[in-house]
Amino acid sequence: MTTPQSPVKTASLGVTNAVFIGRSIRHSLRNIEALTMAVVLPIMLMLLFTYVFGGAIDPGGNYVNYVVPGIILLCAGFGSSSTAVDVAEDMTNGIIDRFRTMPIKSLGVITGHVAASLVRNLIATGVVIGVALLVGFRPTAAGLEWIAAASLIALFILAFTWLYAAIGLVAGSPAAASGYGFALLFLPYLSSAFVPTDTMPTWLQGVAENQPITPVIEAIRGLLTGAPAHDQIWKAALWCMLILLVSMLWSMWTFRRKAGRR
Repeated sequence: MTTPQSPVKTASLGVTNAVFIGRSIRHSLRNIEALTMAVVLPIMLMLLFTYVFGGAIDPGGNYVNYVVPGIILLCAGFGSSSTAVDVAEDMTNGIIDRFRTMPIKSLGVITGHVAASLVRNLIATGVVIGVALLVGFRPTAAGLEWIAAASLIALFILAFTWLYAAIGLVAGSPAAASGYGFALLFLPYLSSAFVPTDTMPTWLQGVAENQPITPVIEAIRGLLTGAPAHDQIWKAALWCMLILLVSMLWSMWTFRRKAGRR
């Protein structure tokens, strides 16, 4: 008489996510070039705008305080964009099919990429702020304002990382994911990151003032430097939460359609 075999139990969601987060962090640590460029490129742009263009834009020498919030988001964007390539690689190299044969929630691979990117980009953002302080950035924020700014930056990184994850899922290859993701990196240049929007042509002001990057930059600028923020903080939070919600739903729907449900 044969004894019926017990069904294989699926690993809990928390254990699955922890495993995939560890996997993504190890991959990030091995890809030193990408991690370095995500930090070095924004720093180079900050030095370029501060020392080359800053004197022409703001002869008073305060341009560094204006430009740093935009550089912070540029750093976050560069760092998050690699998520699209990482997700596209997993979707095209067959690893997802292997995960589906294991007693785990295969959607955790996407969550792992997002969580690892959040940690990686928060560290990179801290490095950029440290360099900014060395080149003359002088924030006036108190403790609560720093906490609010850091929370908003983390929310922005999380929202755009999920957006890049969705792009990686719909892209046909890592190269295509890189190309699609690169287009989003132009948004900070069409915002108040480097110059006030009222200095732009009238037709461009409408674009700059009504896209999600501008309120986030203005909110961070207001929190860190005391610049007038008005209702930008709430607008920034709402934009980030909207992008986060849409991106998560898009990612989950696309993943289930491509990889199948568990």
